Amino acid sequence: MFRDQLRLTWILLLLAVALPMPARADGPPADFKLDSDAMVFTSPDQALRLEQYAKDRGDDGPLYQFWTFDADRQHAFLLNPGEGDDLAGYAAGFRFTPDSQWLVRMQKLGAGTSTLFLYRRKGDQFLPAMKKPLGDLAWDYFFALPASRKMSHRDPRDRDSMDHPQVNLVKGAEENYAWLGEHWPDSRYIVVSLAFDTQGEKPPTQWVEGWRCVYDLKTGVFSVPPEFTQHNAEAVKRKQ
Repeated sequence: MFRDQLRLTWILLLLAVALPMPARADGPPADFKLDSDAMVFTSPDQALRLEQYAKDRGDDGPLYQFWTFDADRQHAFLLNPGEGDDLAGYAAGFRFTPDSQWLVRMQKLGAGTSTLFLYRRKGDQFLPAMKKPLGDLAWDYFFALPASRKMSHRDPRDRDSMDHPQVNLVKGAEENYAWLGEHWPDSRYIVVSLAFDTQGEKPPTQWVEGWRCVYDLKTGVFSVPPEFTQHNAEAVKRKQ
């Protein structure tokens, strides 16, 4: 019986060696170089580091990849696989929540145009928190509110149908927005700012500059806190 158990143990060990290991990225491809001009970001717990790599494509401009590494640089994960010029033609800004469990990517898309992506931590990597960019969801929320009723309801995901749409992360996520006088739970909310204009419209309709809402990382719901009411009223612009 002991001999049979020993034989079974050796068979299991041999199978473990023979089975393919889960695929893991070795790191950026050789034609992507570390962008020395782009910032490197480190999570508050110092466990993960984010670096930006760019591929020089001549007249077509650069193409960016965003990679996370653990502290020992043993594990590399690509944050934005499969993205083309429309999403990865520029370097990005990044902010971690204080608990290092969430990552916001602030992505320029073109002249006067930007959006946000949200990622959630799983082990030593970050995965998309939702199928759509956080910026798209913020516009969906805004255009469902009465505040947008007199504005051109165009598709914010089509940059040609909206003048300079911008979704930005309001500074202060790393300190839970203490500068706004808030006392929110640690790493619970992020504050999002929206803007677009109405250049070329005759007559021009209303637009917004710095309209704010919050996204609840626990419930996945947007809302406008009462203390933002006055600010948002002033953020709605109209032709005088």
